Amino acid sequence: MLTGLLLLPAFTTHGAETTDDDQPRYRATAYYAHYSPDRMLDILQLNNPQISGHSQLGALAWSYRLNDVPSNLSWELEGQVVQHFGRQSHQEFNVALNARWSRFPWDEFVDTSAVLGWGQSFATSVPPLEPRSDRDERSTRLLNYLLIELDFAPPSRPEWGVVLRLHHRSGVFGLYNGVNGGSNYVGAGIRYLY
Repeated sequence: MLTGLLLLPAFTTHGAETTDDDQPRYRATAYYAHYSPDRMLDILQLNNPQISGHSQLGALAWSYRLNDVPSNLSWELEGQVVQHFGRQSHQEFNVALNARWSRFPWDEFVDTSAVLGWGQSFATSVPPLEPRSDRDERSTRLLNYLLIELDFAPPSRPEWGVVLRLHHRSGVFGLYNGVNGGSNYVGAGIRYLY
């Protein structure tokens, strides 16, 4: 239901779209991330987050800009293919609806955007690092997916950029099959607009 609500603005404003046809609609991103046992809120607050070397992931993501209403907020549909390494070795397939804010006062020096994405994540096997406590000793292959990203690019070459990304899977406090756990990966990568 929440995904449907997030998709609503992308389709209801399509007729009033003010997109610039010269702007690239596609985005390819490759990123590498390390597992963090910390909660997502602690990572976002930069409360000395722990980054573990025993589990990593590599991801390829493709996104399509749906519209730009208003012009500083765009909606994107993103798909991802993920390979886990270390203590987890499964693959993961994610789809998300992203909201991208692209206006910051310093854009003439460093073109910046911030992204919040929400969707679904399917793992090819049950990830062993997702249970959060002794009481919650399970996870499932299908969970919620959330991404938070900062994108930085030189204004002279905005098609190339560097991204910092939080890659999060969770049961949304038990909404998905009673799963209370989840996993967080903190990473960086590159992206290309075309």
